[in-house]
Amino acid sequence: MDDDTRMDIRKLLKEFGIKADEAITAHLAHLSSPGPLRVRLVLEDETDYHGKGPQPPLHLEIRGEVKT
Repeated sequence: MDDDTRMDIRKLLKEFGIKADEAITAHLAHLSSPGPLRVRLVLEDETDYHGKGPQPPLHLEIRGEVKT
């Protein structure tokens, strides 16, 4: 894997982190019930491989709680 590929990955992850933080913060501001916010973060490959994609397909799922 070359440096440009790694930089593209890091750029996407940084943008996701910033936007996820903003979305969760805004959501928490509108919550009326106490208790933890349960969230699920999903990463999937959306490339159209015309039925010949890699196996297993890219899929990462992380679940967690944000204390409110």
